[in-house]
Amino acid sequence: MNLKTFLLGASSALAMFGLANAETLTIATVNNGDMIRMQKLTDDFTKKNPGIELNWVTLEENVLRERVTTDVATKGGQYDVMTIGTYEAPIWAKQGWLVALDNLGADYDVDDLLPAIRGGLTVDGKLYAAPFYGESSMVMYRKDLMEKAGLTMPDAPTWDFIADAARKMTDRATGVNGVCLRGKAGWGENMAFLTAMSNSFGARWFDENWKPQFDQPEWKNTLDFYVKLMNDAGPQGASSNGFNENLALFQQGKCGMWIDATVAASFVSDPKASTVADKVGYALAPDNGLGKRGNWLWAWNLAIPAGSQKVEAAEKFIAWATGKDYLKLVADKEGWANVPPGTRTSLYENPEYQKAAPFAKMTLDSINAADPTKPTVKPVPYVGVQFVAIPEFQGLGTTVGQLFSAALAGQMSVDDALAQAQQVSEREMTRAGYIK
Repeated sequence: MNLKTFLLGASSALAMFGLANAETLTIATVNNGDMIRMQKLTDDFTKKNPGIELNWVTLEENVLRERVTTDVATKGGQYDVMTIGTYEAPIWAKQGWLVALDNLGADYDVDDLLPAIRGGLTVDGKLYAAPFYGESSMVMYRKDLMEKAGLTMPDAPTWDFIADAARKMTDRATGVNGVCLRGKAGWGENMAFLTAMSNSFGARWFDENWKPQFDQPEWKNTLDFYVKLMNDAGPQGASSNGFNENLALFQQGKCGMWIDATVAASFVSDPKASTVADKVGYALAPDNGLGKRGNWLWAWNLAIPAGSQKVEAAEKFIAWATGKDYLKLVADKEGWANVPPGTRTSLYENPEYQKAAPFAKMTLDSINAADPTKPTVKPVPYVGVQFVAIPEFQGLGTTVGQLFSAALAGQMSVDDALAQAQQVSEREMTRAGYIK
Protein backbone atom coordinates (compact mmCIF):
# COMPACT_ATOMS: atom_id res chain seq x y z
CA MET A 1 0.00 0.00 0.00
CA ASN A 2 1.45 3.39 -0.97
CA LEU A 3 1.22 6.52 1.20
CA LYS A 4 -1.50 8.12 -0.93
CA THR A 5 -3.76 5.06 -0.67
CA PHE A 6 -3.16 4.86 3.07
CA LEU A 7 -4.05 8.51 3.59
CA LEU A 8 -7.20 8.24 1.47
CA GLY A 9 -8.28 5.16 3.42
CA ALA A 10 -7.61 6.85 6.74
CA SER A 11 -9.53 9.93 5.63
CA SER A 12 -12.53 7.83 4.57
CA ALA A 13 -12.46 5.94 7.86
CA LEU A 14 -12.40 9.17 9.84
CA ALA A 15 -15.28 10.57 7.79
CA MET A 16 -17.34 7.43 8.41
CA PHE A 17 -16.44 7.58 12.10
CA GLY A 18 -17.55 11.22 12.23
CA LEU A 19 -20.89 10.43 10.58
CA ALA A 20 -21.48 7.50 12.87
CA ASN A 21 -20.82 9.70 15.89
CA ALA A 22 -22.69 12.81 14.68
CA GLU A 23 -25.20 14.21 17.12
CA THR A 24 -28.69 14.80 15.77
CA LEU A 25 -30.60 17.67 17.37
CA THR A 26 -34.38 17.42 17.15
CA ILE A 27 -35.84 20.92 16.99
CA ALA A 28 -39.54 21.63 17.53
CA THR A 29 -40.68 24.90 15.98
CA VAL A 30 -43.75 26.79 14.83
CA ASN A 31 -44.68 27.07 11.14
CA ASN A 32 -44.22 30.85 10.98
CA GLY A 33 -42.33 32.45 8.12
CA ASP A 34 -39.19 33.39 10.04
CA MET A 35 -38.78 29.83 11.31
CA ILE A 36 -39.27 28.40 7.82
CA ARG A 37 -36.59 30.78 6.57
CA MET A 38 -34.24 29.66 9.35
CA GLN A 39 -34.55 26.04 8.25
CA LYS A 40 -33.48 27.00 4.73
CA LEU A 41 -30.35 28.70 6.07
CA THR A 42 -29.11 26.00 8.42
CA ASP A 43 -26.44 24.79 5.98
CA ASP A 44 -24.46 27.67 7.43
CA PHE A 45 -24.71 26.09 10.89
CA THR A 46 -23.96 22.51 9.84
CA LYS A 47 -20.90 23.60 7.85
CA LYS A 48 -19.55 25.37 10.93
CA ASN A 49 -20.48 22.43 13.17
CA PRO A 50 -19.83 19.25 11.09
CA GLY A 51 -20.52 16.93 14.01
CA ILE A 52 -24.12 18.13 14.44
CA GLU A 53 -27.11 17.22 12.28
CA LEU A 54 -30.59 18.74 12.53
CA ASN A 55 -34.00 17.10 12.56
CA TRP A 56 -36.91 19.55 12.28
CA VAL A 57 -40.41 19.08 13.67
CA THR A 58 -42.46 21.98 12.32
CA LEU A 59 -45.98 22.36 13.75
CA GLU A 60 -48.99 24.68 13.75
CA GLU A 61 -48.96 26.97 16.79
CA ASN A 62 -51.61 25.25 18.92
CA VAL A 63 -50.22 21.77 18.15
CA LEU A 64 -46.66 22.89 18.94
CA ARG A 65 -47.72 24.17 22.35
CA GLU A 66 -49.55 20.97 23.20
CA ARG A 67 -46.67 18.69 22.22
CA VAL A 68 -43.78 20.59 23.76
CA THR A 69 -45.74 21.11 26.99
CA THR A 70 -46.34 17.39 27.32
CA ASP A 71 -42.72 16.57 26.55
CA VAL A 72 -41.12 19.15 28.83
CA ALA A 73 -43.40 18.36 31.77
CA THR A 74 -42.57 14.65 31.62
CA LYS A 75 -38.89 15.21 30.70
CA GLY A 76 -39.57 12.90 27.77
CA GLY A 77 -36.49 13.98 25.84
CA GLN A 78 -38.26 13.95 22.49
CA TYR A 79 -36.86 17.38 21.59
CA ASP A 80 -33.43 18.95 22.16
CA VAL A 81 -34.45 22.49 21.24
CA MET A 82 -37.97 23.85 21.69
CA THR A 83 -39.59 26.97 20.33
CA ILE A 84 -41.48 28.46 23.26
CA GLY A 85 -43.03 31.79 24.10
CA THR A 86 -42.61 34.50 26.69
CA TYR A 87 -45.44 32.91 28.68
CA GLU A 88 -43.82 29.51 29.09
CA ALA A 89 -40.19 30.52 29.64
CA PRO A 90 -40.30 31.85 33.24
CA ILE A 91 -42.93 29.36 34.41
CA TRP A 92 -41.06 26.35 33.05
CA ALA A 93 -37.72 27.67 34.31
CA LYS A 94 -39.10 27.90 37.85
CA GLN A 95 -40.38 24.33 37.52
CA GLY A 96 -36.86 23.13 36.64
CA TRP A 97 -37.98 22.10 33.17
CA LEU A 98 -35.45 24.20 31.21
CA VAL A 99 -31.67 24.37 31.06
CA ALA A 100 -30.11 27.76 31.87
CA LEU A 101 -28.31 29.16 28.81
CA ASP A 102 -24.95 29.81 30.43
CA ASN A 103 -22.68 28.89 27.50
CA LEU A 104 -23.81 30.79 24.43
CA GLY A 105 -20.26 31.94 23.73
CA ALA A 106 -18.13 34.99 24.46
CA ASP A 107 -19.33 36.86 21.35
CA TYR A 108 -23.05 36.27 21.89
CA ASP A 109 -23.56 39.64 23.66
CA VAL A 110 -26.50 38.99 25.98
CA ASP A 111 -26.49 42.66 26.98
CA ASP A 112 -27.46 43.59 23.41
CA LEU A 113 -30.86 41.89 23.83
CA LEU A 114 -33.70 44.39 24.19
CA PRO A 115 -34.43 44.79 27.93
CA ALA A 116 -38.20 44.37 27.47
CA ILE A 117 -37.67 41.02 25.72
CA ARG A 118 -34.76 39.74 27.81
CA GLY A 119 -36.57 40.50 31.07
CA GLY A 120 -39.37 38.08 30.29
CA LEU A 121 -36.91 35.24 29.68
CA THR A 122 -34.77 35.69 32.78
CA VAL A 123 -35.26 34.04 36.17
CA ASP A 124 -32.97 34.78 39.13
CA GLY A 125 -30.51 36.50 36.82
CA LYS A 126 -30.20 33.57 34.40
CA LEU A 127 -31.40 33.46 30.79
CA TYR A 128 -33.53 30.36 30.15
CA ALA A 129 -34.59 31.03 26.56
CA ALA A 130 -32.98 33.05 23.75
CA PRO A 131 -35.27 35.23 21.62
CA PHE A 132 -35.43 34.34 17.93
CA TYR A 133 -37.78 37.23 17.24
CA GLY A 134 -39.69 39.65 19.41
CA GLU A 135 -42.90 41.45 18.70
CA SER A 136 -45.70 43.65 19.84
CA SER A 137 -48.82 44.28 17.76
CA MET A 138 -49.85 47.14 15.50
CA VAL A 139 -52.20 48.13 12.70
CA MET A 140 -51.14 47.23 9.17
CA TYR A 141 -53.39 48.85 6.58
CA ARG A 142 -53.86 49.50 2.87
CA LYS A 143 -53.06 53.14 2.20
CA ASP A 144 -54.88 53.06 -1.14
CA LEU A 145 -58.12 51.74 0.39
CA MET A 146 -57.89 54.20 3.27
CA GLU A 147 -57.59 57.05 0.78
CA LYS A 148 -60.47 55.66 -1.29
CA ALA A 149 -62.62 55.68 1.86
CA GLY A 150 -61.77 59.37 2.34
CA LEU A 151 -59.89 58.77 5.57
CA THR A 152 -56.39 59.32 6.94
CA MET A 153 -54.99 56.80 9.39
CA PRO A 154 -53.68 58.49 12.56
CA ASP A 155 -50.37 57.29 13.98
CA ALA A 156 -52.29 56.38 17.14
CA PRO A 157 -55.87 55.44 16.16
CA THR A 158 -58.85 54.76 18.39
CA TRP A 159 -61.04 51.67 18.16
CA ASP A 160 -63.92 53.86 16.96
CA PHE A 161 -61.79 55.08 14.05
CA ILE A 162 -60.79 51.50 13.20
CA ALA A 163 -64.41 50.36 13.22
CA ASP A 164 -65.57 53.26 11.05
CA ALA A 165 -62.72 52.77 8.59
CA ALA A 166 -63.24 49.00 8.42
CA ARG A 167 -66.90 49.35 7.50
CA LYS A 168 -66.14 52.00 4.86
CA MET A 169 -63.30 49.95 3.35
CA THR A 170 -65.32 46.73 3.09
CA ASP A 171 -66.31 45.78 -0.45
CA ARG A 172 -67.60 42.23 -0.38
CA ALA A 173 -68.34 42.32 -4.14
CA THR A 174 -64.59 42.52 -4.84
CA GLY A 175 -63.59 40.27 -1.94
CA VAL A 176 -62.16 43.07 0.21
CA ASN A 177 -62.79 42.86 3.95
CA GLY A 178 -62.32 46.02 5.95
CA VAL A 179 -60.50 44.26 8.77
CA CYS A 180 -58.95 40.86 9.50
CA LEU A 181 -58.60 39.82 13.14
CA ARG A 182 -57.78 36.52 14.84
CA GLY A 183 -60.72 34.22 15.49
CA LYS A 184 -59.10 30.80 15.79
CA ALA A 185 -59.50 29.40 19.31
CA GLY A 186 -56.40 29.22 21.48
CA TRP A 187 -54.83 31.05 24.39
CA GLY A 188 -52.10 32.27 22.04
CA GLU A 189 -54.40 32.74 19.05
CA ASN A 190 -57.70 34.60 19.47
CA MET A 191 -57.16 35.17 23.19
CA ALA A 192 -53.81 36.88 22.60
CA PHE A 193 -55.61 39.42 20.44
CA LEU A 194 -58.76 39.68 22.58
CA THR A 195 -56.92 39.94 25.89
CA ALA A 196 -54.75 42.78 24.55
CA MET A 197 -57.85 44.41 23.06
CA SER A 198 -59.76 44.06 26.33
CA ASN A 199 -56.98 45.87 28.20
CA SER A 200 -57.70 48.96 26.12
CA PHE A 201 -61.43 48.62 26.94
CA GLY A 202 -60.65 48.64 30.66
CA ALA A 203 -61.25 44.89 31.14
CA ARG A 204 -59.10 42.40 33.03
CA TRP A 205 -59.08 38.64 33.50
CA PHE A 206 -59.09 38.79 37.32
CA ASP A 207 -59.47 41.42 40.02
CA GLU A 208 -56.95 41.84 42.84
CA ASN A 209 -58.41 38.81 44.63
CA TRP A 210 -58.23 36.55 41.54
CA LYS A 211 -61.99 36.72 40.95
CA PRO A 212 -62.76 36.31 37.22
CA GLN A 213 -64.18 39.42 35.57
CA PHE A 214 -66.09 38.16 32.52
CA ASP A 215 -69.36 39.23 34.16
CA GLN A 216 -68.26 42.87 34.12
CA PRO A 217 -69.36 45.46 31.51
CA GLU A 218 -65.81 45.99 30.18
CA TRP A 219 -65.65 42.43 28.82
CA LYS A 220 -69.19 42.73 27.44
CA ASN A 221 -68.16 45.91 25.61
CA THR A 222 -65.01 44.25 24.25
CA LEU A 223 -66.66 41.12 22.90
CA ASP A 224 -69.73 42.93 21.54
CA PHE A 225 -67.51 45.39 19.69
CA TYR A 226 -65.31 42.62 18.28
CA VAL A 227 -68.14 40.33 17.10
CA LYS A 228 -70.16 43.14 15.51
CA LEU A 229 -67.09 44.54 13.76
CA MET A 230 -66.12 41.15 12.38
CA ASN A 231 -69.67 40.43 11.24
CA ASP A 232 -69.82 43.77 9.42
CA ALA A 233 -66.31 44.01 8.01
CA GLY A 234 -64.44 40.72 8.56
CA PRO A 235 -63.85 37.75 6.26
CA GLN A 236 -66.11 34.71 6.07
CA GLY A 237 -65.01 31.86 8.31
CA ALA A 238 -63.06 34.24 10.56
CA SER A 239 -63.47 31.90 13.54
CA SER A 240 -60.92 29.60 11.83
CA ASN A 241 -58.36 32.32 11.12
CA GLY A 242 -55.17 32.74 13.13
CA PHE A 243 -51.95 34.60 12.36
CA ASN A 244 -50.99 32.63 9.24
CA GLU A 245 -54.47 32.63 7.72
CA ASN A 246 -54.85 36.40 8.13
CA LEU A 247 -51.35 36.96 6.80
CA ALA A 248 -52.29 35.12 3.61
CA LEU A 249 -55.50 37.13 3.26
CA PHE A 250 -53.67 40.43 3.67
CA GLN A 251 -50.93 39.46 1.22
CA GLN A 252 -53.62 38.54 -1.31
CA GLY A 253 -55.23 41.99 -1.03
CA LYS A 254 -58.33 40.79 0.81
CA CYS A 255 -57.92 42.90 3.99
CA GLY A 256 -58.13 46.66 4.35
CA MET A 257 -56.59 46.47 7.82
CA TRP A 258 -54.98 43.80 9.94
CA ILE A 259 -54.17 44.25 13.63
CA ASP A 260 -51.62 41.65 14.61
CA ALA A 261 -47.97 40.91 15.35
CA THR A 262 -45.39 43.50 14.32
CA VAL A 263 -43.28 40.64 12.93
CA ALA A 264 -45.73 40.39 10.03
CA ALA A 265 -44.55 43.72 8.63
CA SER A 266 -41.64 42.19 6.70
CA PHE A 267 -43.98 39.66 5.07
CA VAL A 268 -46.76 42.06 4.04
CA SER A 269 -44.17 44.48 2.60
CA ASP A 270 -42.21 41.83 0.69
CA PRO A 271 -42.97 42.19 -3.04
CA LYS A 272 -42.02 38.54 -3.60
CA ALA A 273 -44.83 37.39 -1.29
CA SER A 274 -47.34 40.22 -1.05
CA THR A 275 -49.49 41.62 -3.86
CA VAL A 276 -49.96 44.85 -1.84
CA ALA A 277 -46.35 45.33 -0.70
CA ASP A 278 -46.12 48.91 -1.99
CA LYS A 279 -49.43 49.97 -0.45
CA VAL A 280 -48.93 49.10 3.24
CA GLY A 281 -48.94 51.63 6.08
CA TYR A 282 -48.46 51.12 9.82
CA ALA A 283 -49.97 52.59 12.99
CA LEU A 284 -49.95 51.87 16.70
CA ALA A 285 -52.52 49.40 18.06
CA PRO A 286 -55.81 51.15 18.87
CA ASP A 287 -56.94 52.56 22.21
CA ASN A 288 -60.15 53.72 23.83
CA GLY A 289 -58.84 56.79 25.59
CA LEU A 290 -58.27 54.93 28.86
CA GLY A 291 -54.48 54.97 28.82
CA LYS A 292 -53.89 51.46 27.45
CA ARG A 293 -53.41 50.40 23.84
CA GLY A 294 -54.44 47.01 22.49
CA ASN A 295 -50.87 45.87 21.86
CA TRP A 296 -49.07 42.90 23.35
CA LEU A 297 -45.51 41.84 24.13
CA TRP A 298 -44.19 38.51 22.93
CA ALA A 299 -41.14 36.65 21.74
CA TRP A 300 -40.71 33.28 20.10
CA ASN A 301 -37.65 31.81 21.76
CA LEU A 302 -35.37 28.80 21.59
CA ALA A 303 -34.89 26.82 24.80
CA ILE A 304 -33.40 23.51 25.90
CA PRO A 305 -35.66 21.12 27.83
CA ALA A 306 -34.15 19.50 30.90
CA GLY A 307 -34.78 16.08 29.30
CA SER A 308 -32.28 16.68 26.47
CA GLN A 309 -29.06 14.67 26.48
CA LYS A 310 -27.39 17.01 23.96
CA VAL A 311 -27.16 20.28 25.84
CA GLU A 312 -23.77 21.40 24.51
CA ALA A 313 -24.79 20.93 20.87
CA ALA A 314 -28.18 22.54 21.54
CA GLU A 315 -26.53 25.64 22.99
CA LYS A 316 -24.33 25.92 19.90
CA PHE A 317 -27.42 25.88 17.70
CA ILE A 318 -29.27 28.44 19.82
CA ALA A 319 -26.24 30.75 19.84
CA TRP A 320 -26.11 30.51 16.03
CA ALA A 321 -29.84 31.05 15.44
CA THR A 322 -30.26 33.98 17.85
CA GLY A 323 -26.87 35.69 17.49
CA LYS A 324 -25.84 38.81 15.59
CA ASP A 325 -24.22 36.83 12.78
CA TYR A 326 -27.54 35.16 11.95
CA LEU A 327 -29.15 38.57 11.40
CA LYS A 328 -26.38 39.44 8.97
CA LEU A 329 -26.78 36.07 7.24
CA VAL A 330 -30.47 36.76 6.62
CA ALA A 331 -29.68 40.29 5.49
CA ASP A 332 -27.12 38.98 2.98
CA LYS A 333 -29.53 36.35 1.62
CA GLU A 334 -32.93 38.07 1.91
CA GLY A 335 -32.29 41.77 2.60
CA TRP A 336 -32.26 43.72 5.86
CA ALA A 337 -36.05 44.16 5.89
CA ASN A 338 -36.45 40.40 6.37
CA VAL A 339 -34.21 39.82 9.40
CA PRO A 340 -35.98 38.54 12.54
CA PRO A 341 -37.04 41.68 14.42
CA GLY A 342 -37.49 42.75 18.00
CA THR A 343 -34.56 41.13 19.81
CA ARG A 344 -31.41 43.28 19.66
CA THR A 345 -30.68 46.93 20.36
CA SER A 346 -27.92 46.93 17.74
CA LEU A 347 -30.42 46.05 15.01
CA TYR A 348 -32.48 49.16 15.67
CA GLU A 349 -29.32 51.28 15.70
CA ASN A 350 -28.25 49.87 12.32
CA PRO A 351 -28.71 52.52 9.56
CA GLU A 352 -29.07 49.81 6.91
CA TYR A 353 -31.99 48.26 8.82
CA GLN A 354 -33.59 51.64 9.48
CA LYS A 355 -33.47 52.43 5.77
CA ALA A 356 -34.72 49.02 4.61
CA ALA A 357 -37.50 48.57 7.20
CA PRO A 358 -40.00 51.46 7.31
CA PHE A 359 -41.78 49.63 10.11
CA ALA A 360 -38.72 49.44 12.39
CA LYS A 361 -39.49 52.45 14.59
CA MET A 362 -43.17 51.52 14.94
CA THR A 363 -42.15 48.00 15.99
CA LEU A 364 -39.69 49.23 18.61
CA ASP A 365 -42.11 51.86 19.93
CA SER A 366 -44.83 49.22 20.24
CA ILE A 367 -42.54 46.79 22.08
CA ASN A 368 -41.40 49.49 24.50
CA ALA A 369 -44.96 50.70 25.09
CA ALA A 370 -46.20 47.34 26.41
CA ASP A 371 -45.89 46.93 30.19
CA PRO A 372 -46.36 43.35 31.44
CA THR A 373 -46.23 44.52 35.07
CA LYS A 374 -49.12 46.98 34.58
CA PRO A 375 -51.08 45.60 31.65
CA THR A 376 -54.56 46.87 32.54
CA VAL A 377 -56.39 50.07 33.49
CA LYS A 378 -57.41 48.69 36.89
CA PRO A 379 -55.01 46.87 39.26
CA VAL A 380 -54.41 43.15 38.74
CA PRO A 381 -52.46 40.49 40.68
CA TYR A 382 -50.81 39.05 37.56
CA VAL A 383 -48.06 39.81 35.06
CA GLY A 384 -48.56 39.55 31.30
CA VAL A 385 -50.10 41.73 28.60
CA GLN A 386 -51.95 39.25 26.35
CA PHE A 387 -51.75 36.36 28.81
CA VAL A 388 -51.83 35.76 32.54
CA ALA A 389 -48.50 34.37 33.74
CA ILE A 390 -49.83 31.47 35.81
CA PRO A 391 -49.61 27.77 34.87
CA GLU A 392 -53.40 27.40 34.75
CA PHE A 393 -53.77 30.00 31.99
CA GLN A 394 -52.76 27.66 29.18
CA GLY A 395 -55.80 25.44 29.65
CA LEU A 396 -58.16 28.15 30.85
CA GLY A 397 -57.22 30.56 28.07
CA THR A 398 -57.88 27.93 25.42
CA THR A 399 -61.27 27.03 26.91
CA VAL A 400 -62.34 30.68 26.98
CA GLY A 401 -60.94 31.09 23.46
CA GLN A 402 -63.21 28.28 22.26
CA LEU A 403 -66.24 30.02 23.74
CA PHE A 404 -65.37 33.35 22.16
CA SER A 405 -64.62 31.71 18.81
CA ALA A 406 -68.06 30.08 18.97
CA ALA A 407 -69.63 33.50 19.60
CA LEU A 408 -67.84 34.88 16.55
CA ALA A 409 -69.11 31.96 14.47
CA GLY A 410 -72.69 32.62 15.64
CA GLN A 411 -72.91 29.32 17.50
CA MET A 412 -73.76 31.09 20.75
CA SER A 413 -74.51 34.62 21.88
CA VAL A 414 -71.95 36.99 23.34
CA ASP A 415 -73.83 36.92 26.64
CA ASP A 416 -73.78 33.11 26.79
CA ALA A 417 -70.07 32.99 25.91
CA LEU A 418 -69.24 35.44 28.68
CA ALA A 419 -71.45 33.65 31.21
CA GLN A 420 -69.78 30.33 30.47
CA ALA A 421 -66.33 31.95 30.56
CA GLN A 422 -67.12 33.32 34.00
CA GLN A 423 -68.38 29.98 35.22
CA VAL A 424 -65.45 27.92 33.98
CA SER A 425 -62.94 30.51 35.21
CA GLU A 426 -64.46 30.60 38.71
CA ARG A 427 -64.44 26.81 38.86
CA GLU A 428 -60.80 26.52 37.70
CA MET A 429 -59.49 29.29 39.97
CA THR A 430 -61.29 27.77 42.95
CA ARG A 431 -59.96 24.31 42.15
CA ALA A 432 -56.42 25.70 41.84
CA GLY A 433 -56.70 27.48 45.19
CA TYR A 434 -56.58 31.09 43.96
CA ILE A 435 -60.03 31.85 45.36
CA LYS A 436 -61.90 30.23 48.24
